Parts: sequence; structure tokens; C-alpha cells
Amino acid sequence: MRIMAQLAMVMNLDKCIGCHTCSVTCKQAWTNRAGTEYVWFNNVETRPGLGYPRGYEDQEEWKGGWVRTATGRLKLRAGGRFSKLFSIFSNPKMPSLQDYYEPWTYDYDILLKAPAQKNFPVARPYSIISGKPMNVSWSANWDDDLGGSRTHAVKDPMLKGIEDKVTFEFEKTFMFYLPRICEHCLNPSCAASCPSGAIYKRTEDGIVLVDQDRCRGWRMCISGCPYKKVYFNHKTGKAEKCTFCYPRVEVGLPTVCAETCVGRLRYIGLVFYDADKVLEAASVEKDTDLYAAQRACFLDPDDLEVQQAARDAGIPQEWVRAAERSPVWKLISKYEVALPLHPEYRTMPMVWYIPPLSPVVDVIRDTGHDAEDAGNLFAAIDTLRIPVEYLANLFAAGDTGPVDTSLRRLAAMRSYMRERTIGREPGPAMAEAVGMSEEDLYEMFRLLAIAKYADRYVIPTAHAEQAHALEELATECALDGDGGVGMGGSGPVGEGSGPLTPVAIENLRVLKARAAETSDGELVGGGSKSGRVNLLTWDGKGIPQGMFPTERRDG
Repeated sequence: MRIMAQLAMVMNLDKCIGCHTCSVTCKQAWTNRAGTEYVWFNNVETRPGLGYPRGYEDQEEWKGGWVRTATGRLKLRAGGRFSKLFSIFSNPKMPSLQDYYEPWTYDYDILLKAPAQKNFPVARPYSIISGKPMNVSWSANWDDDLGGSRTHAVKDPMLKGIEDKVTFEFEKTFMFYLPRICEHCLNPSCAASCPSGAIYKRTEDGIVLVDQDRCRGWRMCISGCPYKKVYFNHKTGKAEKCTFCYPRVEVGLPTVCAETCVGRLRYIGLVFYDADKVLEAASVEKDTDLYAAQRACFLDPDDLEVQQAARDAGIPQEWVRAAERSPVWKLISKYEVALPLHPEYRTMPMVWYIPPLSPVVDVIRDTGHDAEDAGNLFAAIDTLRIPVEYLANLFAAGDTGPVDTSLRRLAAMRSYMRERTIGREPGPAMAEAVGMSEEDLYEMFRLLAIAKYADRYVIPTAHAEQAHALEELATECALDGDGGVGMGGSGPVGEGSGPLTPVAIENLRVLKARAAETSDGELVGGGSKSGRVNLLTWDGKGIPQGMFPTERRDG
């Protein structure tokens, strides 16, 4: 057993209201510079719909992810080393700007400086790419709230085979929101596709990053990622992707998208897994067995043998304690209500989802029956407005079993808590009907409905003694770099290059507070190779060398 730790996320789709706050804050934090105007590390899709980029789930077209050969081995759907070598200077299997969208802006001066007139002035859209006037015809959420559903949503690849169960007539159709970020997979096909080896998976927490120094802009990673969450910066010539906000999680703060989520639907925690089982699990013969195979890779953090193996592997004790409290582990393996997005891609994704249940209550209430009664809820799951088959195509490779189990447990939790709230004694029968105990139902309710900040985000911090090394590593592989490509404004190698951008102020405050508690008076804020002071590791005491010019005295 080779135990490793992975930071993972679970999203409760029953609570997503489609406000796009997570998308906007992520955009402002990570992709607010030249070359990334079309890039959305986090986006919220309306399902059914085409998603972003348009139709990314059609792997017959885009050739993303892995496929299992007749011999039981895995190979990239886009081809192996030799096929990539022959096409290394021409990579046609990737979305074009039209599949994303051509970003635009408006000539606001027309509105701001227009004189009083009979007709209201109109600002035409101008392309940010070419600077020319354009007609807006698509964007990252063009089909938001089923907009243009008769034209776009009907082409959703997940509707294949269940067209007769879905209608797009008003008041008869269905919709729900699906927030998406990089999956930070256990078996990432983007990393396997990169000829330069620039994409790698961090051993300490499993976050998948792009080394900007090693990236050569081959764009094979974009083709290899089945979720299309790797983007190409056309200004810098580098690939970029979601970083799971690693500067924040290293100091115990949640990602920006989770921190600002209005619906409080995101959970972040640690999961232990056996790295020796990943390839075997990803290579199972049937796609419908992939969900169970991936769950079999996860290790119980309450198991004493697992805890000892973690310590033997050098995993800090506080990380073991964080894994025991992890909400992600509970939702995936203890309660079994969270499911992976498209396990059939065989990348072993680590951003999981709790399928939506809300519409079933409306269906029952419309019939005049008690919408929260357990018997009515269980019976209605088979006739959901959102077809179980559609959810199965998204989260279980077409197998309705795991989706049905998840929905029934969510329905049992709702009915159980309703009985307790009105003063009845629900008894154990309701919980036993879905393979759970009363204690489990109540604890799951607390986690999904009224969990506090510290319960939703159980993120172990990096060690204080590793802070300097982690910050130096971040400088090497992040979007910013000393004289390299990144978010530092204008520089010698393009519009996106320049000096290092300071980290978020909240990170600095957390580290300074921790340093104040643990410092033994030794100065740790010495000057770096470039002559700058590393404030992340300065404990606030004394004056670090290099902060001010050396005083010169004659005589």
C-alpha cells in the first residue's frame, strides 16, 4: 500500500442557485490579464446544455481522456507518443475560439459622452482579439437558464438514448446548475499528454499544476483533458489551468470559488488513497464499474493501520486528523451521496457532486399529496422531472444504481428531519430502508444543511518549516515568476510577463499570526536571490536583511 493525500472538493447541486459569483471571483483572482479574456477556470453550466467550451463532452469529437484497449491497458484517446510526435506541430483536436467564444467589450465613451438626444445611444460590441466590431453569438453561459434550449440544449451529448424522456416545452422541462473546475484527477490525462512534462501532480496534496518555465505551448494538454479545463494563453504562449488556489490552501484557506459561494454548496477536505490501486481501478473493463473501483482506492482515515501507514509515509499528524474530519470523505465514502463527474473518462476525477433532488418535492406537491412523506418521496424518485438516466450519464457512466442510492438517501434524510421537526418519532425504519442509521442521517443533515465554515472546509496547512520552500516552489511553477511569464504586467517577454505579484493579504496575515505564535526570535525573512524580501516567512520581528538599503558611513 502506497498511501497518498489528495485535496478534493464536493459540490451539493441541490443548493446551487446559478448566481455565477464563484465564476466572477475566480475570474478576478486568476484570469484578469491579457491573453486570458476567454478563460474561465470556474464556470457554471445550465444542464441540459452544451457546456463550456461548446460540446466538450463529445469525446468522439475531441478525443479527450483515456480508453481501455483489448489487452486491458490504458491509452490516450488522442493517441500515444508516436501519433503525437507526428502531429506535434499541428494539433487539430482542440476547441477553436468559436467553441469557447470571442471575448468582447463595448465603446463606453459613446454612452458616457453622448449628448442629450431623442434616441438612446447604443454601444456596439468590439472584439478584444481583433479590436473590430462584431456580432455576439456565443459566450461561456450563452445557454444559461435554458436560453435557446430548442437550439442548443437539444444537442446535449448526455441526452443521447433518453430523448423520449426529455421535453423542452415550457413548464414541462427541467434544469439544474453544474459548477465546474479542474478535476485534479488521480490519473490526469492532461499530464500524460504533455510532451514537455510541464503538467505535474503535487505529491503532497495532489493538486495538478502547470510549470510555466517548462511549458512550450504544444497544447496537447488541451486535447488530452476531457473536461477541457486547460486553456492556452495566446499572449504568453503557455498553458494555464485551475490551481485549486494553492497559495490559499497552503495556509488553511478555502479556494476563492468556495469562499465566495453564495449557496455554501462546496466542501473541501482531505482524502487518503492507495496510489498502487489507481491504475488498476482506472483500467477496469466496464465503464459502469469505474465509480466503485475509484471508491475502493480511498482509505478509511479512522483505520489505525491507515493512520500508521500515513505516518510511515511522512504525512504529518495534523493531516491525519484533518482526514478524519474531512467532509469530502464522509460524503463520498461514509454516506455515499457524492458522485464523480464522468468517470468513464478514466481520469479518476476528484471533484465530486451530490445530484439534485429538489424538483421531486414540487412534483409530489402538485398532485395534492404530502411532499415530504417518505413513501411518496421514494415512489417519486422513479418519475423525477430530472430523469435519473440523465444524472447517471453525468455521474455514473450510465449506471442508474449509484444515482438512485444517492437520491434515496437524500430523500430519507429530508423525510427523517421533517418527522423530527414536527415532533414525531421517525424510528430506525426510514434509515434502514436506505442502508443507514439514524445517527448517520442526522449527521448528514447537519453537514449538508447547517454546517459551519470550519466543518465545510477542513484544510490542513503546510508546515511552518516548509513555508519558505513552498513559496520558492510557487515562484517557479506559478503563473507569476521572477522575470518570467505570469500576472505581473508588462515585461521583457511579452505583455503578461513582469515582476512577481504579491500574494493575497489574507494569506500574509495568517502566516504572520502563526509565526508570532511559534517564533523563537530568529529572523527568517532574509533577502532572496533577486534582492527582494520574502514577507511570507517573516515573523514581523526585527528588520529582515535586504528590506532597506545598507546605510553607508564615511569615517
